[in-house]
Amino acid sequence: MMTFRIDATAGARGVAFRLIGRIQRENVRDLEEQIAAASRSVVLDLDEVTLVDVDVVRFLKDAEGAGVELRNCPAFIRTWIETERGAGR
Repeated sequence: MMTFRIDATAGARGVAFRLIGRIQRENVRDLEEQIAAASRSVVLDLDEVTLVDVDVVRFLKDAEGAGVELRNCPAFIRTWIETERGAGR
């Protein structure tokens, strides 16, 4: 059973990572490493993400704050990110 996969596509403007499946805390380090290795702008396409945990939401919030684009972000993740932003004030 596949729980999480990353498909990377490099383009002229940067790198897009399509995230697929369930993302959990143990996947965050791999994501951080791949983003750090991309020397250009980064897009995380979340269209096929089905489940996340609080550590992933905090990672996504911080990544977006650092300039990573969250594309096709499901409403439940966007709402949770905004809730985490409000909690940090």
